[in-house]
Amino acid sequence: MSRRPTDLPFDRVALARLVERERADYVARNPVSAGRQAGTGHLFGGVPMTWLAKGAGPFPLHFDRASGARIVDADGHELLDFCLGDTGAMAGHSPSPTVAAVSRRYAELGGATTMLLTEDAGVVGSILAERFGLPLWSFALTATDANRWVIRLARALTGRPKILVYSYSYHGSVDESFAVKGPDGAAVARRGNVGPPCDVAETTRVAEFNDLADLERELSHGDVAAVLMEPAMTNMGIVLPDDGYLAGVRALTRAAGTLLINDETHTLSAGPGGCTAAWGLEPDIVTLGKAIGGGIPAAAYGISAEVAARLDARTDLDLVDTGGVGGTLAGNALSLAAVRATLTEVLTPEAFTRMTALATWYAQGLEAAIDAVGLPWSVAQLGARAEYRFAAPAPRNGTDSEAATDLLVEDYLHLYLLNRGVLLTPFHNMALMCPATTPADVDRHLDLFGDAVAGLVAG
Repeated sequence: MSRRPTDLPFDRVALARLVERERADYVARNPVSAGRQAGTGHLFGGVPMTWLAKGAGPFPLHFDRASGARIVDADGHELLDFCLGDTGAMAGHSPSPTVAAVSRRYAELGGATTMLLTEDAGVVGSILAERFGLPLWSFALTATDANRWVIRLARALTGRPKILVYSYSYHGSVDESFAVKGPDGAAVARRGNVGPPCDVAETTRVAEFNDLADLERELSHGDVAAVLMEPAMTNMGIVLPDDGYLAGVRALTRAAGTLLINDETHTLSAGPGGCTAAWGLEPDIVTLGKAIGGGIPAAAYGISAEVAARLDARTDLDLVDTGGVGGTLAGNALSLAAVRATLTEVLTPEAFTRMTALATWYAQGLEAAIDAVGLPWSVAQLGARAEYRFAAPAPRNGTDSEAATDLLVEDYLHLYLLNRGVLLTPFHNMALMCPATTPADVDRHLDLFGDAVAGLVAG
Protein backbone atom coordinates (compact mmCIF):
# COMPACT_ATOMS: atom_id res chain seq x y z
CA MET A 1 0.00 0.00 0.00
CA SER A 2 1.41 3.38 -1.01
CA ARG A 3 1.56 6.27 1.43
CA ARG A 4 -0.72 9.11 0.35
CA PRO A 5 -0.54 12.91 0.75
CA THR A 6 -2.90 12.78 3.73
CA ASP A 7 -0.36 10.92 5.86
CA LEU A 8 2.83 12.72 4.88
CA PRO A 9 5.02 13.63 7.89
CA PHE A 10 4.74 17.41 7.94
CA ASP A 11 2.35 20.04 9.17
CA ARG A 12 -0.10 21.37 6.57
CA VAL A 13 -0.50 24.74 8.26
CA ALA A 14 3.26 25.23 8.25
CA LEU A 15 3.34 24.13 4.61
CA ALA A 16 0.75 26.77 3.70
CA ARG A 17 2.96 29.40 5.36
CA LEU A 18 5.95 28.23 3.34
CA VAL A 19 3.94 28.52 0.12
CA GLU A 20 2.81 32.05 0.98
CA ARG A 21 6.41 33.02 1.74
CA GLU A 22 7.56 31.72 -1.64
CA ARG A 23 4.68 33.45 -3.45
CA ALA A 24 5.61 36.75 -1.82
CA ASP A 25 9.23 36.27 -2.89
CA TYR A 26 8.05 35.45 -6.40
CA VAL A 27 6.08 38.70 -6.64
CA ALA A 28 9.00 40.75 -5.31
CA ARG A 29 11.44 39.00 -7.64
CA ASN A 30 9.48 39.48 -10.88
CA PRO A 31 8.13 43.04 -11.24
CA VAL A 32 8.72 43.16 -15.02
CA SER A 33 6.75 39.97 -15.60
CA ALA A 34 3.98 41.33 -13.38
CA GLY A 35 3.90 44.55 -15.36
CA ARG A 36 3.82 42.79 -18.70
CA GLN A 37 1.02 40.55 -17.49
CA ALA A 38 -1.11 43.65 -16.99
CA GLY A 39 -0.94 44.16 -20.77
CA THR A 40 -2.45 40.78 -21.69
CA GLY A 41 -6.08 41.77 -21.25
CA HIS A 42 -7.00 40.77 -24.80
CA LEU A 43 -5.64 37.24 -24.32
CA PHE A 44 -8.13 34.60 -23.21
CA GLY A 45 -7.14 33.81 -19.65
CA GLY A 46 -4.31 36.30 -19.91
CA VAL A 47 -2.08 33.82 -21.77
CA PRO A 48 -1.51 32.84 -25.43
CA MET A 49 -2.12 29.17 -24.64
CA THR A 50 -4.24 28.10 -21.70
CA TRP A 51 -1.66 25.75 -20.14
CA LEU A 52 0.56 28.75 -19.45
CA ALA A 53 -1.90 29.79 -16.74
CA LYS A 54 -1.07 26.64 -14.80
CA GLY A 55 1.65 27.62 -12.39
CA ALA A 56 2.33 28.10 -8.73
CA GLY A 57 2.90 31.84 -8.96
CA PRO A 58 0.15 34.48 -8.97
CA PHE A 59 1.08 35.40 -12.55
CA PRO A 60 3.13 33.60 -15.24
CA LEU A 61 6.74 34.46 -15.91
CA HIS A 62 7.46 36.29 -19.14
CA PHE A 63 10.26 35.11 -21.35
CA ASP A 64 13.15 37.10 -22.83
CA ARG A 65 15.67 34.68 -24.35
CA ALA A 66 17.02 31.16 -24.09
CA SER A 67 19.96 29.04 -25.13
CA GLY A 68 20.74 25.38 -24.51
CA ALA A 69 19.55 24.47 -21.03
CA ARG A 70 19.04 28.05 -19.84
CA ILE A 71 16.26 30.60 -20.00
CA VAL A 72 16.44 34.29 -19.12
CA ASP A 73 13.12 35.72 -17.97
CA ALA A 74 11.86 39.25 -18.44
CA ASP A 75 13.39 40.34 -15.12
CA GLY A 76 16.83 39.13 -16.19
CA HIS A 77 16.99 36.01 -14.03
CA GLU A 78 18.84 33.07 -15.56
CA LEU A 79 16.93 29.83 -14.99
CA LEU A 80 18.32 26.32 -15.27
CA ASP A 81 15.66 24.78 -17.47
CA PHE A 82 14.62 21.24 -16.61
CA CYS A 83 11.15 21.81 -18.08
CA LEU A 84 12.41 22.24 -21.65
CA GLY A 85 9.04 23.27 -23.02
CA ASP A 86 7.39 20.20 -21.46
CA THR A 87 9.55 18.07 -23.79
CA GLY A 88 9.19 20.32 -26.85
CA ALA A 89 12.75 21.56 -26.28
CA MET A 90 14.31 18.18 -25.44
CA ALA A 91 17.05 19.12 -27.89
CA GLY A 92 17.76 22.28 -25.86
CA HIS A 93 16.80 25.81 -26.82
CA SER A 94 17.85 26.83 -30.33
CA PRO A 95 20.47 24.13 -30.94
CA SER A 96 22.91 25.50 -33.50
CA PRO A 97 22.45 22.76 -36.17
CA THR A 98 18.68 23.28 -36.10
CA VAL A 99 19.05 27.06 -36.21
CA ALA A 100 21.37 26.76 -39.21
CA ALA A 101 19.02 24.41 -41.06
CA VAL A 102 15.96 26.57 -40.42
CA SER A 103 17.80 29.75 -41.36
CA ARG A 104 19.03 28.23 -44.60
CA ARG A 105 15.58 26.89 -45.48
CA TYR A 106 13.67 30.07 -44.66
CA ALA A 107 16.12 32.90 -45.32
CA GLU A 108 18.54 31.60 -47.94
CA LEU A 109 16.49 29.14 -49.99
CA GLY A 110 13.15 30.72 -49.15
CA GLY A 111 9.76 29.10 -48.68
CA ALA A 112 8.56 27.60 -45.43
CA THR A 113 5.59 25.87 -47.03
CA THR A 114 5.06 25.25 -50.73
CA MET A 115 3.05 22.03 -51.17
CA LEU A 116 6.18 20.58 -52.82
CA LEU A 117 8.54 17.96 -51.44
CA THR A 118 12.03 18.61 -50.17
CA GLU A 119 14.90 16.16 -49.84
CA ASP A 120 14.55 16.47 -46.08
CA ALA A 121 11.23 14.59 -46.11
CA GLY A 122 12.74 11.38 -47.46
CA VAL A 123 15.77 11.63 -45.20
CA VAL A 124 13.62 12.09 -42.09
CA GLY A 125 11.42 9.17 -43.08
CA SER A 126 14.50 6.97 -43.41
CA ILE A 127 15.85 8.06 -40.01
CA LEU A 128 12.55 7.37 -38.25
CA ALA A 129 12.20 4.00 -39.99
CA GLU A 130 15.67 3.00 -38.78
CA ARG A 131 15.12 4.22 -35.24
CA PHE A 132 11.62 2.84 -34.63
CA GLY A 133 11.50 -0.16 -36.95
CA LEU A 134 8.35 0.91 -38.81
CA PRO A 135 8.94 1.35 -42.55
CA LEU A 136 6.51 4.10 -43.60
CA TRP A 137 6.09 7.60 -42.15
CA SER A 138 4.09 10.75 -42.65
CA PHE A 139 3.89 14.07 -40.84
CA ALA A 140 1.67 16.39 -38.87
CA LEU A 141 2.27 19.51 -36.78
CA THR A 142 1.30 18.11 -33.38
CA ALA A 143 1.08 14.71 -31.78
CA THR A 144 -2.62 15.41 -31.26
CA ASP A 145 -3.05 15.59 -35.04
CA ALA A 146 -1.04 12.42 -35.52
CA ASN A 147 -3.05 10.55 -32.90
CA ARG A 148 -6.38 11.71 -34.33
CA TRP A 149 -5.42 10.50 -37.79
CA VAL A 150 -4.12 7.08 -36.80
CA ILE A 151 -7.26 6.52 -34.71
CA ARG A 152 -9.26 7.10 -37.89
CA LEU A 153 -7.05 4.65 -39.77
CA ALA A 154 -7.55 2.04 -37.05
CA ARG A 155 -11.31 2.41 -37.18
CA ALA A 156 -11.29 2.18 -40.96
CA LEU A 157 -9.18 -0.99 -41.00
CA THR A 158 -10.98 -2.84 -38.21
CA GLY A 159 -14.54 -1.61 -38.67
CA ARG A 160 -14.68 -1.12 -34.91
CA PRO A 161 -15.87 2.06 -33.17
CA LYS A 162 -13.91 2.24 -29.92
CA ILE A 163 -10.41 3.17 -28.79
CA LEU A 164 -8.88 1.90 -25.56
CA VAL A 165 -6.77 4.21 -23.40
CA TYR A 166 -5.38 3.95 -19.90
CA SER A 167 -6.92 5.70 -16.95
CA TYR A 168 -5.33 9.16 -16.50
CA SER A 169 -3.33 8.87 -19.68
CA TYR A 170 -2.75 11.83 -21.97
CA HIS A 171 -2.59 11.94 -25.78
CA GLY A 172 -3.02 15.61 -26.59
CA SER A 173 -6.53 16.96 -27.08
CA VAL A 174 -7.87 13.77 -28.66
CA ASP A 175 -11.54 13.53 -27.59
CA GLU A 176 -11.41 9.78 -27.03
CA SER A 177 -8.52 10.06 -24.58
CA PHE A 178 -10.16 12.24 -21.90
CA ALA A 179 -11.50 9.19 -20.11
CA VAL A 180 -10.86 7.41 -16.84
CA LYS A 181 -12.17 4.23 -15.35
CA GLY A 182 -15.51 4.68 -13.58
CA PRO A 183 -16.73 2.81 -10.49
CA ASP A 184 -18.29 0.06 -12.62
CA GLY A 185 -15.23 -0.22 -14.87
CA ALA A 186 -16.79 1.67 -17.78
CA ALA A 187 -15.21 4.77 -19.28
CA VAL A 188 -16.26 8.10 -17.79
CA ALA A 189 -15.11 11.60 -18.68
CA ARG A 190 -12.17 13.01 -16.78
CA ARG A 191 -13.09 15.73 -14.35
CA GLY A 192 -13.27 19.11 -16.10
CA ASN A 193 -13.44 17.74 -19.65
CA VAL A 194 -14.54 20.59 -21.93
CA GLY A 195 -17.26 20.14 -24.53
CA PRO A 196 -17.08 16.40 -25.28
CA PRO A 197 -18.91 15.65 -28.55
CA CYS A 198 -20.68 12.67 -26.97
CA ASP A 199 -20.61 10.48 -23.89
CA VAL A 200 -17.03 9.20 -23.81
CA ALA A 201 -18.31 5.67 -23.15
CA GLU A 202 -19.58 5.64 -26.75
CA THR A 203 -16.06 6.04 -28.15
CA THR A 204 -13.69 4.74 -25.50
CA ARG A 205 -12.84 1.85 -23.26
CA VAL A 206 -10.46 2.30 -20.35
CA ALA A 207 -8.06 -0.09 -18.63
CA GLU A 208 -5.66 0.33 -15.74
CA PHE A 209 -1.99 0.28 -16.67
CA ASN A 210 -0.06 -2.82 -15.55
CA ASP A 211 -3.26 -4.89 -15.29
CA LEU A 212 -3.39 -7.46 -18.09
CA ALA A 213 -6.59 -9.06 -16.78
CA ASP A 214 -8.32 -5.68 -16.97
CA LEU A 215 -7.06 -5.13 -20.51
CA GLU A 216 -8.22 -8.57 -21.57
CA ARG A 217 -11.71 -7.89 -20.16
CA GLU A 218 -12.01 -4.63 -22.06
CA LEU A 219 -10.78 -6.16 -25.32
CA SER A 220 -13.15 -9.13 -24.99
CA HIS A 221 -16.08 -6.98 -26.12
CA GLY A 222 -14.67 -7.14 -29.65
CA ASP A 223 -15.28 -3.45 -30.41
CA VAL A 224 -11.84 -1.92 -29.81
CA ALA A 225 -10.10 -0.74 -32.98
CA ALA A 226 -6.84 0.23 -31.28
CA VAL A 227 -5.09 0.52 -27.96
CA LEU A 228 -3.52 3.99 -27.77
CA MET A 229 -0.82 3.98 -25.11
CA GLU A 230 2.45 5.36 -23.90
CA PRO A 231 4.79 2.41 -23.24
CA ALA A 232 5.42 4.12 -19.90
CA MET A 233 2.85 6.56 -18.59
CA THR A 234 4.09 10.13 -18.21
CA ASN A 235 1.01 12.25 -17.57
CA MET A 236 0.45 11.58 -13.86
CA GLY A 237 4.11 11.18 -13.14
CA ILE A 238 6.21 8.45 -14.68
CA VAL A 239 4.57 5.04 -14.27
CA LEU A 240 6.85 2.29 -15.53
CA PRO A 241 5.57 -1.02 -16.93
CA ASP A 242 5.94 -4.17 -14.87
CA ASP A 243 8.24 -6.84 -16.25
CA GLY A 244 6.43 -8.64 -19.05
CA TYR A 245 3.51 -6.24 -19.14
CA LEU A 246 4.15 -4.76 -22.58
CA ALA A 247 4.71 -8.21 -24.09
CA GLY A 248 1.35 -9.17 -22.62
CA VAL A 249 -0.30 -6.11 -24.17
CA ARG A 250 1.08 -7.02 -27.57
CA ALA A 251 -0.12 -10.62 -27.26
CA LEU A 252 -3.61 -9.59 -26.15
CA THR A 253 -4.06 -6.97 -28.87
CA ARG A 254 -2.98 -9.41 -31.57
CA ALA A 255 -5.36 -12.06 -30.26
CA ALA A 256 -8.20 -9.54 -30.24
CA GLY A 257 -7.49 -8.19 -33.73
CA THR A 258 -6.82 -4.78 -32.20
CA LEU A 259 -4.12 -2.45 -33.47
CA LEU A 260 -1.47 -1.19 -31.04
CA ILE A 261 -0.41 2.47 -31.17
CA ASN A 262 2.64 3.61 -29.21
CA ASP A 263 2.48 7.34 -28.49
CA GLU A 264 6.18 8.15 -28.01
CA THR A 265 5.80 11.93 -27.76
CA HIS A 266 7.12 12.01 -24.20
CA THR A 267 8.65 8.55 -23.96
CA LEU A 268 11.16 9.53 -26.64
CA SER A 269 13.27 10.33 -23.57
CA ALA A 270 14.01 6.59 -23.37
CA GLY A 271 16.39 6.86 -26.35
CA PRO A 272 16.69 7.71 -30.06
CA GLY A 273 13.89 5.25 -30.90
CA GLY A 274 11.92 5.82 -27.72
CA CYS A 275 10.69 2.85 -25.72
CA THR A 276 9.88 1.05 -28.97
CA ALA A 277 13.57 0.58 -29.76
CA ALA A 278 14.91 0.58 -26.20
CA TRP A 279 12.61 -2.24 -25.11
CA GLY A 280 12.22 -4.12 -28.41
CA LEU A 281 8.50 -3.39 -28.82
CA GLU A 282 6.44 -4.25 -31.90
CA PRO A 283 3.61 -1.71 -32.28
CA ASP A 284 1.52 -1.42 -35.43
CA ILE A 285 1.75 2.37 -35.33
CA VAL A 286 3.98 4.95 -33.61
CA THR A 287 3.16 8.63 -33.09
CA LEU A 288 5.68 11.36 -32.25
CA GLY A 289 5.59 15.07 -31.60
CA LYS A 290 7.23 18.04 -29.90
CA ALA A 291 10.88 17.13 -29.47
CA ILE A 292 11.72 15.97 -32.99
CA GLY A 293 11.65 19.50 -34.44
CA GLY A 294 14.03 21.08 -31.96
CA GLY A 295 11.32 23.56 -30.97
CA ILE A 296 9.84 24.05 -34.46
CA PRO A 297 6.31 22.55 -34.58
CA ALA A 298 6.48 19.05 -36.05
CA ALA A 299 5.03 15.60 -35.50
CA ALA A 300 5.08 12.24 -37.25
CA TYR A 301 3.35 8.89 -37.42
CA GLY A 302 4.76 5.61 -38.65
CA ILE A 303 2.95 2.46 -39.74
CA SER A 304 3.97 -1.16 -40.14
CA ALA A 305 4.19 -2.90 -43.51
CA GLU A 306 1.09 -4.92 -42.62
CA VAL A 307 -0.96 -1.81 -41.84
CA ALA A 308 0.27 -0.21 -45.07
CA ALA A 309 -0.76 -3.27 -47.11
CA ARG A 310 -4.21 -3.29 -45.54
CA LEU A 311 -4.63 0.41 -46.33
CA ASP A 312 -3.46 -0.08 -49.91
CA ALA A 313 -6.11 -2.76 -50.35
CA ARG A 314 -8.89 -0.38 -49.29
CA THR A 315 -9.71 1.42 -52.52
CA ASP A 316 -12.83 2.84 -50.88
CA LEU A 317 -10.78 5.06 -48.57
CA ASP A 318 -9.77 8.55 -49.69
CA LEU A 319 -6.37 8.81 -48.05
CA VAL A 320 -5.34 11.84 -50.10
CA ASP A 321 -8.03 14.48 -49.84
CA THR A 322 -11.29 14.44 -47.88
CA GLY A 323 -10.22 11.49 -45.78
CA GLY A 324 -6.71 12.78 -45.15
CA VAL A 325 -5.14 13.99 -41.95
CA GLY A 326 -5.63 17.59 -43.02
CA GLY A 327 -3.52 20.62 -42.24
CA THR A 328 -1.84 22.18 -45.25
CA LEU A 329 1.20 23.02 -43.11
CA ALA A 330 1.81 19.37 -42.24
CA GLY A 331 5.14 18.17 -43.64
CA ASN A 332 6.14 21.71 -44.55
CA ALA A 333 9.68 22.45 -45.68
CA LEU A 334 10.65 24.45 -42.58
CA SER A 335 9.50 21.79 -40.12
CA LEU A 336 11.25 18.98 -41.94
CA ALA A 337 14.49 20.93 -42.22
CA ALA A 338 14.33 21.35 -38.45
CA VAL A 339 13.54 17.67 -37.85
CA ARG A 340 16.37 16.46 -40.08
CA ALA A 341 18.95 18.64 -38.33
CA THR A 342 17.64 17.85 -34.86
CA LEU A 343 17.66 14.08 -35.36
CA THR A 344 20.99 13.86 -37.18
CA GLU A 345 23.03 16.43 -35.26
CA VAL A 346 21.40 17.09 -31.86
CA LEU A 347 19.28 14.21 -30.54
CA THR A 348 21.86 11.64 -31.55
CA PRO A 349 22.45 8.27 -29.85
CA GLU A 350 25.54 9.74 -28.18
CA ALA A 351 23.51 12.67 -26.84
CA PHE A 352 20.91 10.32 -25.38
CA THR A 353 23.66 8.37 -23.62
CA ARG A 354 24.88 11.55 -21.90
CA MET A 355 21.38 12.76 -21.11
CA THR A 356 20.40 9.43 -19.59
CA ALA A 357 23.52 9.32 -17.45
CA LEU A 358 22.68 12.78 -16.07
CA ALA A 359 19.10 11.70 -15.36
CA THR A 360 20.42 8.66 -13.49
CA TRP A 361 22.67 10.91 -11.38
CA TYR A 362 19.71 13.18 -10.75
CA ALA A 363 17.39 10.30 -9.77
CA GLN A 364 19.97 8.91 -7.36
CA GLY A 365 20.39 12.36 -5.82
CA LEU A 366 16.63 12.73 -5.40
CA GLU A 367 16.41 9.39 -3.62
CA ALA A 368 19.25 10.35 -1.28
CA ALA A 369 17.60 13.70 -0.41
CA ILE A 370 14.22 12.07 0.17
CA ASP A 371 15.71 9.32 2.34
CA ALA A 372 17.70 11.86 4.36
CA VAL A 373 14.52 13.47 5.68
CA GLY A 374 12.40 10.31 5.83
CA LEU A 375 9.74 11.27 3.29
CA PRO A 376 7.63 8.38 1.93
CA TRP A 377 8.16 9.40 -1.69
CA SER A 378 9.43 7.51 -4.73
CA VAL A 379 11.46 8.33 -7.85
CA ALA A 380 11.03 6.95 -11.36
CA GLN A 381 13.34 7.41 -14.34
CA LEU A 382 12.66 7.01 -18.05
CA GLY A 383 15.88 7.55 -19.94
CA ALA A 384 16.65 11.27 -19.93
CA ARG A 385 13.82 12.21 -17.55
CA ALA A 386 13.14 11.51 -13.90
CA GLU A 387 10.31 12.41 -11.56
CA TYR A 388 9.39 12.10 -7.91
CA ARG A 389 5.95 11.15 -6.66
CA PHE A 390 4.43 11.72 -3.24
CA ALA A 391 3.87 8.01 -2.64
CA ALA A 392 5.94 4.94 -1.87
CA PRO A 393 6.22 2.42 -3.34
CA ALA A 394 5.89 4.02 -6.77
CA PRO A 395 2.35 3.97 -8.21
CA ARG A 396 1.74 1.22 -10.78
CA ASN A 397 -1.13 2.83 -12.68
CA GLY A 398 -2.51 6.24 -13.53
CA THR A 399 -5.33 6.16 -10.99
CA ASP A 400 -2.97 5.49 -8.09
CA SER A 401 -0.51 8.07 -9.38
CA GLU A 402 -3.25 10.71 -9.65
CA ALA A 403 -4.32 9.92 -6.08
CA ALA A 404 -0.77 10.70 -4.92
CA THR A 405 -0.97 14.27 -6.23
CA ASP A 406 -0.54 16.99 -3.63
CA LEU A 407 -0.93 20.41 -5.25
CA LEU A 408 0.18 22.39 -2.20
CA VAL A 409 3.44 20.45 -1.92
CA GLU A 410 3.98 20.87 -5.66
CA ASP A 411 3.41 24.62 -5.40
CA TYR A 412 5.94 24.87 -2.60
CA LEU A 413 8.63 22.87 -4.39
CA HIS A 414 8.10 24.57 -7.74
CA LEU A 415 8.15 28.06 -6.25
CA TYR A 416 11.13 27.30 -4.03
CA LEU A 417 13.14 26.09 -7.00
CA LEU A 418 11.95 28.80 -9.38
CA ASN A 419 12.76 31.57 -6.91
CA ARG A 420 16.30 30.19 -6.80
CA GLY A 421 16.78 29.74 -10.52
CA VAL A 422 15.51 26.25 -11.40
CA LEU A 423 12.50 25.68 -13.69
CA LEU A 424 10.43 22.47 -13.61
CA THR A 425 7.46 21.45 -15.74
CA PRO A 426 4.48 23.21 -14.11
CA PHE A 427 2.15 20.24 -14.54
CA HIS A 428 4.14 17.81 -12.39
CA ASN A 429 7.58 17.17 -10.95
CA MET A 430 9.40 16.03 -14.06
CA ALA A 431 12.96 17.05 -14.81
CA LEU A 432 14.27 16.47 -18.34
CA MET A 433 17.89 16.58 -19.44
CA CYS A 434 18.91 18.00 -22.83
CA PRO A 435 22.24 17.78 -24.67
CA ALA A 436 23.30 21.12 -23.13
CA THR A 437 22.50 20.15 -19.50
CA THR A 438 25.68 19.89 -17.42
CA PRO A 439 26.58 17.93 -14.27
CA ALA A 440 26.86 21.26 -12.46
CA ASP A 441 23.27 22.08 -13.46
CA VAL A 442 22.08 18.79 -11.98
CA ASP A 443 24.08 19.28 -8.79
CA ARG A 444 22.65 22.77 -8.35
CA HIS A 445 19.13 21.40 -8.76
CA LEU A 446 19.80 18.62 -6.26
CA ASP A 447 21.27 21.00 -3.69
CA LEU A 448 18.20 23.20 -3.85
CA PHE A 449 15.83 20.23 -3.76
CA GLY A 450 17.61 18.94 -0.65
CA ASP A 451 17.19 22.34 1.02
CA ALA A 452 13.54 22.49 -0.01
CA VAL A 453 12.57 19.11 1.43
CA ALA A 454 14.56 19.76 4.60
CA GLY A 455 12.59 22.99 5.04
CA LEU A 456 9.35 21.14 4.32
CA VAL A 457 9.90 18.63 7.08
CA ALA A 458 11.20 21.26 9.51
CA GLY A 459 8.19 23.47 8.82
